[in-house]
Amino acid sequence: MDHLYALIMAGGGGTRLWPLSRQRRPKQMLSLVENRNMFQAAVERLDPLIPLDHTFIVTGREYVEQLRASAPQLPPSNFIVEPYGQNTGPAVGLAAVHIQHRDPRSVIAVLTADQYIADQAKFRSVLAAAADLASRGYIVTLGIAPTFPSTGYGYIRRGESLGQVRDFQAYRAAGFTEKPDAETALHFVTSGLYSWNSGMFIFRIEQLMSEYARQQPVMHTILQEIGSTIGHDDYDETLGRLWAKMPRLSIDYAVMEHADNMAVIPVEMGWSDIGSWATLFDLLGGDQNGNAICGPRQDYIYLDTRNTLVVTDTAPGRMIVTIGLENIVIVDTPDVLLVCHRSRSEDVRQIVDRLKDAGDVAHL
Repeated sequence: MDHLYALIMAGGGGTRLWPLSRQRRPKQMLSLVENRNMFQAAVERLDPLIPLDHTFIVTGREYVEQLRASAPQLPPSNFIVEPYGQNTGPAVGLAAVHIQHRDPRSVIAVLTADQYIADQAKFRSVLAAAADLASRGYIVTLGIAPTFPSTGYGYIRRGESLGQVRDFQAYRAAGFTEKPDAETALHFVTSGLYSWNSGMFIFRIEQLMSEYARQQPVMHTILQEIGSTIGHDDYDETLGRLWAKMPRLSIDYAVMEHADNMAVIPVEMGWSDIGSWATLFDLLGGDQNGNAICGPRQDYIYLDTRNTLVVTDTAPGRMIVTIGLENIVIVDTPDVLLVCHRSRSEDVRQIVDRLKDAGDVAHL
């Protein structure tokens, strides 16, 4: 697959994993499940399907040095730097014009830096199948087989079969639904026709740019002007001048939800976006009492505690003790202690919003 490239989005802050995830150490730099951070895992799981010189990263100025230090095997020029975050629509477009400049025949797999995938061999296999389907003129998304009626994920409905591609069944995508209510999510899961939207997309570069032109002409015009300066002295000035004019849209809303020739490949590969403390709890699994610990186990002692997650991020020697708790999340960091019910873990983002409104930069 000489023309297959990976584009890893690594600019998000991961506010729902506060206070462990911060502006100075975003979610993708955390080591929660493996002995490497999530960004390192995102890069390394591509080997040997996509070589390092075909792996591009799009991120913000505030993260680029951390990411480069975390994956020094990547060419420094493969880091595409946004002046500041403008959502994933502009981010994908900016990186895409860089890859297009290098290889106009490229097929690009848009991936994220903050997901966990247990079966990495199957992940590479389904990416290869998606690249084959993309070469036939489809924009392909990977659909995750839902394990419960989540209201925190988007869903993709399967349409008519496109047949088998390598070892996978492919379908036309018959519609996207973003974060449904509980009743709708239950209907989706029981119908057997829906997959979770993984946020991973595979397409030919010229097809993506055609969709930008058709659906987002303002964004497309800006991207073309920026792309024309790649490799020239005026690139930085042009990027800085035009970036503020970018429509602030997600790639899903800007392009994917209304793109022509959308296809979905459903796959089970042990996927999780680790989008909240409750999600991490489910992924880690519990001991005989249902408790999950992330961090030094010797620093935690419990009595009559069940179905509780404890995350430690403090110096050795600090002990956490719980007595008589059930369904609680505890995250202990040097400057913030979070205690909440597992069912309220999604509400952590509201605390982050309050801190932003108060200008409390020290705790963000």
